[in-house]
Amino acid sequence: MNTIPHYQLITRPEQLAPLYAALDRCSEIALDTEADNLFRYKTRVCLLQIHVVGEIHLVDLLADLDLGALWPRLAAKPLIMHGSDYDLRLLWELCRFQPHSLFDTMFAAQLLAIPRFGLAALLETNFGVQLDKDHQKANWSQRPLDRDMLDYAAMDVFHLFALRDRLRDELVKLGRLEWLEQRCRWQMEAGREGFAAPDENAWRVNGSEKLRGRGLGVLNALWHWRESWAEKINTPPFKVVGNEMLVRIARAADEGAPPEEVMRVNLGRRHDRLFPSLAEAIRRGFAIDPHTLPRRERRRDFSPMTPDELARQDRIKADRDRLASGLNLDPTLIATRSQLVLIARDPSSIDAVLLPWQAKLLKAEPAWKS
Repeated sequence: MNTIPHYQLITRPEQLAPLYAALDRCSEIALDTEADNLFRYKTRVCLLQIHVVGEIHLVDLLADLDLGALWPRLAAKPLIMHGSDYDLRLLWELCRFQPHSLFDTMFAAQLLAIPRFGLAALLETNFGVQLDKDHQKANWSQRPLDRDMLDYAAMDVFHLFALRDRLRDELVKLGRLEWLEQRCRWQMEAGREGFAAPDENAWRVNGSEKLRGRGLGVLNALWHWRESWAEKINTPPFKVVGNEMLVRIARAADEGAPPEEVMRVNLGRRHDRLFPSLAEAIRRGFAIDPHTLPRRERRRDFSPMTPDELARQDRIKADRDRLASGLNLDPTLIATRSQLVLIARDPSSIDAVLLPWQAKLLKAEPAWKS
C-alpha cells in the first residue's frame, strides 16, 4: 500500500513564506508540473509540485499569487525532474524560467537501458509504489482539486531524490554519468525554445501527403475551421474532430465525391452545433485552387541523397547499431535517423548535431575513418 506523504497546498499569499524558507536552506529540489493540455485550447500550467528538505509544497498556479520571488529561488538550485522536456518548455513560456542544473531520472533510466522508464514503472520497480495513471489525464484546471489528485501530485515528487540516488549510482558504475549531464545541459537549452508556433503548413496533418488535388483545399479549410472552433469553445482541436476524420473527408473530395456526399459525417454530441459551419468549410475547400496553397519550404535534408551520402549513411548506421548492441542501448540514444541523415550529408557537422559523448563513440568507428 502506498504511504501518502504530508504536503501543503498553497493557494494564499501567506502560505508562501514557509516554502521560500525551505528553498533558501535547501541544496537541491525535486520538481514536477501538472497542466491542462487535454482540456483547453491554450495549455496552462496548473500546479507546481516542489519537494524540498523533506517538505512537499503544491503551488496552485491558477490562484491569485505573486510568484515573482519563487522562480529565482527554483532556478538557483539543482533540480531533479522526470521527463523534463515538456515541463521546462511550459515553464519557459509561463515566466521564462530556466534552471541552474538538472538531473532527469527518465534520461538516466534510458541510459541504463531500463525498458520501462516511465515514472510509474520506475517507482513500482524500485519502491513498490503504484501511481494511478488515470490522473495523468485528469483535468488539472478544475477547482477545487480532488484530494486523490493532490495525493497523486505529491507522490510524483516524493520519491525523486531516492530514485535519483539509485540511478546515479548505476550510471557511475557504467561510466555514463557524464552522458546524462550532457543530455540534461542540452535539455535546459532546448527548453528555452518553448513550443514551436504553428506555421502556415500546420494544416498538413499526417495522411495529407497522399492528397493531390481538391482534397488539399478541403483539408486546409477544415483545419482552419477546427482551429476556430477549438479556440471559440476553449478545447483542444482533437476534441472538436480528430485528424483521421479530417483526412477521411479530404480524401473523399480528392477521389471525386461531390460536397453533399463528403458532408455525410457524424460529429458526435456537438453535431447539431458544428455541422452547419463544417458544411460551409467543405464548400470553401472545394472552391480553393490547391496550387494557391502554401508550399512546404524544401529543407536540405528532404532533398534526395546522393549515392555517396546514402552509402555513408549505411556505414554510420551499421556502426551505430553495433555500438548500441554492445552498450545495450536503444540505437536512437546514440543518433536518431534524422541525425544520421544530417551527418551523412555533412560529416563536419557531427559535433553540432550530436552530444560530445555520442560524437566520440561514432568518430572512433571504421565508417568515420573511411
